[in-house]
Amino acid sequence: MTTAQQAENKNQQTRTVAELVDYIQALTTEIQELYCLDEIPWVVGYSGGKDSTATLQLIWNAIAALAVEKRKKTIHVITTDTLVENPVVSVWVRKSLERMKIAAQEQKMPIEPHLLHPEIKETFWVSLIGKGYPTPRGKFRWCTDRLKIHPSNHFIRDVVRVNGEVILVLGTRKAESVKRAISMEKHQAGSLKDRLISNSSSPTSLLYHSASLPNSLIYSPIEDWRTDEVWIYLNQWQNPWEYSNKDLFTMYRGATADNECPLVVDTSTRISHKLRKKRSFKLIKCIYGKHLSSFNR
Repeated sequence: MTTAQQAENKNQQTRTVAELVDYIQALTTEIQELYCLDEIPWVVGYSGGKDSTATLQLIWNAIAALAVEKRKKTIHVITTDTLVENPVVSVWVRKSLERMKIAAQEQKMPIEPHLLHPEIKETFWVSLIGKGYPTPRGKFRWCTDRLKIHPSNHFIRDVVRVNGEVILVLGTRKAESVKRAISMEKHQAGSLKDRLISNSSSPTSLLYHSASLPNSLIYSPIEDWRTDEVWIYLNQWQNPWEYSNKDLFTMYRGATADNECPLVVDTSTRISHKLRKKRSFKLIKCIYGKHLSSFNR
């Protein structure tokens, strides 16, 4: 077990597999209640990594258990292709979205996948060569804003413009890092208990404000999950859009703990330079000083 995993397990409650199963059942009820509560559309951030896959799988399974006539509200699934992604990851995510679209139609699910890209004027090579930007560094990480944040924020703002507000469903977990946990605590917007009328035994997760998106609340159903619980869920519950979680696990094998570059919607979700160099789901040409990132460095 790595040092990061040891620290994570120390700081989080320990659940048995049986308790995790019960918790997932209660979480399913919570997701269903929140979905049926109003007409506010959902946008799920999906990067193809373990946390976003587990989150989308939870949402999909919960909504699939509802009667077809109750699946009225659209759930947008967005992925940002920066155009300088690791080729293996890029192909993996693209095929997953294609399979997701087919499965949603076959299962009569209100899920719509979207593959987003940065504007041409903000792409990596136009900025680096055309505009003369220096290679991204710890104190000048212009690539995060232009390649990841802007495309997703533009899509989310369009949804807000049409519907007035939106609920963002993200696979953020407090165990990812101390900085992430502090950021999540800082942006708390209250408990789902304040929204849900039912007196059920649902976990009543917290909602969070987005730091840069007005009229947007963030829902993180796996916020208190440990890394091993994420893998247990992915390996023991079948992927509902029939994409291999076993292959996903193989892609992570040999990498360091918590190796996912998440869908970024604001600067509060950025990660440190030290952590960034450990990531496997990341930009293949993301350069910090003399370091050139690769898939599994």
